[in-house]
Amino acid sequence: MSNKEPIWTKPFISLFSTNFSIFIIFYGLVTVLPLYATDVLERSDEEAGLLMTIFLLSAIIMRPFTGKLLDIAGKRKMLWISLILYLICTVLYYFIEPFTILLALRFVQGIWFSIATTASGSLAADNIPPSRRGAGLGYFTMSTNLAVVVGPFIALTIVQYFSYNIFFIAMSVLLLIGALSALSIPAEKQPAVPPVKTRMTLNDLFEKRSLPIALIGSLIAFSYASILSYLSIYSQQKGVLHLTSSFFAIFAIVMLVTRPFTGRIFDEKGPRYIIIPGLISFMFGLILLAYMDSPFTFLLSGAFIGLGYGAVVPSFQTLAIQSTTHERSGYATATFFTLFDTGIAIGSFVLGIVASKLGYQGLYLLSSGIVVLTLIVFLMRMKQLRANLYK
Repeated sequence: MSNKEPIWTKPFISLFSTNFSIFIIFYGLVTVLPLYATDVLERSDEEAGLLMTIFLLSAIIMRPFTGKLLDIAGKRKMLWISLILYLICTVLYYFIEPFTILLALRFVQGIWFSIATTASGSLAADNIPPSRRGAGLGYFTMSTNLAVVVGPFIALTIVQYFSYNIFFIAMSVLLLIGALSALSIPAEKQPAVPPVKTRMTLNDLFEKRSLPIALIGSLIAFSYASILSYLSIYSQQKGVLHLTSSFFAIFAIVMLVTRPFTGRIFDEKGPRYIIIPGLISFMFGLILLAYMDSPFTFLLSGAFIGLGYGAVVPSFQTLAIQSTTHERSGYATATFFTLFDTGIAIGSFVLGIVASKLGYQGLYLLSSGIVVLTLIVFLMRMKQLRANLYK
């Protein structure tokens, strides 16, 4: 009977739509801002990567405090507040051009991104039946997967046929529409626990039981930074910039098609049956990208990367949440994304240096090597992680 408990309830659909809008803007900006920095602002590739790093730096700084903040102010209320301020930051891109001010804007927007994504992810976990959490969080992650293709597709289409200013306006409108769906999210049920204390402790910043899997997830995030921060520049150099939206389309389609199967396998057989093949697929896709010599190879790499990323990241997030209690889901979500964002931020910075020294082939080969390291670490710690599960 428990397997028949519904996942797609009205609150879940509202949260799905809201998260979708948040990540459309995230991926749209990630795709276009490096081009904007190099083409319009005449900045280097390393400085273009800094736009991602500074955004995630603020998210990383803020993440550890979000679990406590959500407990004190309420998850739904903080989701609303962060969405409003995230929208204001998006509107401001239209008015700001100096690079230093743009960096400051990216830093501020990263704060509200961290709160909004932690709140939406935690609320989603709370609204999924525990027996179906692997599948449910996998479905929720599809909102991000859809944004992976919709954000870059809209962004690149507008930039190629219109202008950067029109792009900034479109992103603002899309976020406004998506944020309105958050108004229908019901208040979360308050557990019968003592009143929240405002004094901060280390336990309020991190969920220690989620740290092992979050640390492993950060390695995948490091490799994924090569896609987020540098794919548009790499594809431009290779003469396939016009196919970048197709790359992300294939990336997302593969994730969406395989998601129902991977979520079911996770719940029925366990995470290793998803994570190990997923890491191998991700690694192979990055190697294909490094040696890309045709449009076909470019698009094929997107399929393998999408298959691997779509299998691994939701599995790691589910493991992080399952490692603790229901009441600590907000802290577990914040801990996972703190480490995940850290991986992307470090990756964006380090890989920018690698690209300038070794070129983009070296960048993607290094990224594939990090995935191999992730697989080794996961295999070494698999028994310990399984022992900690549900404690």
